[in-house]
Amino acid sequence: MSYADEVFVNMCQDILDNGTSTEGEAVRPHWEDGASAYTIKKFGVVNRYDLRKEFPILTLRPTGIKSATDEVLWIWQRKSNNIHDLKPHIWDEWADEDGSIGKAYGYQMGVKHHYKEGDFDQIDRVLYDLKHTPFSRRILTNIYVHQDLHEMNLYPCAYSMTFNVTQEQGQDKLVLNAILNQRSQDVLAANNWNVVQYSVLVHMIARAVDMIPGELVHVIADAHIYDRHVPIVRELIARQAYPAPKFTLNPEKHDFYEFTSDDVSLENYQHGEQIKKIPIAI
Repeated sequence: MSYADEVFVNMCQDILDNGTSTEGEAVRPHWEDGASAYTIKKFGVVNRYDLRKEFPILTLRPTGIKSATDEVLWIWQRKSNNIHDLKPHIWDEWADEDGSIGKAYGYQMGVKHHYKEGDFDQIDRVLYDLKHTPFSRRILTNIYVHQDLHEMNLYPCAYSMTFNVTQEQGQDKLVLNAILNQRSQDVLAANNWNVVQYSVLVHMIARAVDMIPGELVHVIADAHIYDRHVPIVRELIARQAYPAPKFTLNPEKHDFYEFTSDDVSLENYQHGEQIKKIPIAI
């Protein structure tokens, strides 16, 4: 069993055993047939993954690492809010007739801000600070911009990354750690997808600033399992699990803006069957 499997199973079991049900409450999400989408939820779930030990991808079922990487690069590298710039179709439900999701995600990453050192967008500022003042406690991004929420087709779920650098005894290179803050998460559909893509992101940024990828800490304010997902989750966490695969990032690339989804790969990725047609609340 990979460490990611262990974390996922324990989290799901805790939600099912000890979570709060929203059944009967006024909830925004609904199913395709119009029925209210209720959840069992836990507040303040915190999961830690040490990227030096293993890559945190589920083996209970496959997570598409290239598709997950493409989405995170769509936001962080291409800084796009248009689904036509994205290979997976996960945002199609929230796009307008032109393919835009409004002033959300990649749009916010591309906005220039004025600093003493000049004008930067949020990503370039992170890269600049990690190279010039790595021990700063102010290296973070935030895309939950209240003044623009009314122009977002969906409020950001994963909304903030805080980077923190440490020095390990006996190591020449610094260690890059990060905290991913998420206000809400559909655990079955999105948990490992987000863990995988932000783990890849830490690997890429660490490479770009000549550091070692360290810990990814995932903080979820509202971790929930939808009512129609409960039997699927129970079956999933009872499955056989396998050891974690080996992750590789193309060693020839060092510029963050040169990475593509083809630069990530997994060796010996054993996994269970994929779960097809998971119903998604909208």
